[in-house]
Amino acid sequence: MTVRDATAQNLTGVWNGRYFYPRELAPVSFVATLFETASGLTGTTHERVGPASSALRYATLEGRRNGNAVVFVKTYTNAGSHVQPIDYSGRLNGDATEIEGTWRIRGNWSGRFLMIRSPGKIASVERKVAARV
Repeated sequence: MTVRDATAQNLTGVWNGRYFYPRELAPVSFVATLFETASGLTGTTHERVGPASSALRYATLEGRRNGNAVVFVKTYTNAGSHVQPIDYSGRLNGDATEIEGTWRIRGNWSGRFLMIRSPGKIASVERKVAARV
């Protein structure tokens, strides 16, 4: 599949991801649910507050996709008022199963991220969308 084919595929679905800090801190795993429409990209994420914690931190996502370029802003909803929005900028791979890029807290620091979805889940979402049309 070419990048052109991948960009024709909708990003709606469940994505498993990880973001990495610029220092020697442990990476953080998260689950993102994305919804792509003609007007943009929205969604939510959840992740553990810490490696030994069962508490979850939630965020909303708002952004867009232009070809294989994906950008969105992540805003935590239950992390307190001290948390700033986080800008994500990434590239969609050729079979539309990975988004890899960087995140940046404005005026602060940045790191890398990777989001992956299973090809089988893409087909399942496409079948559900087709069934509703």
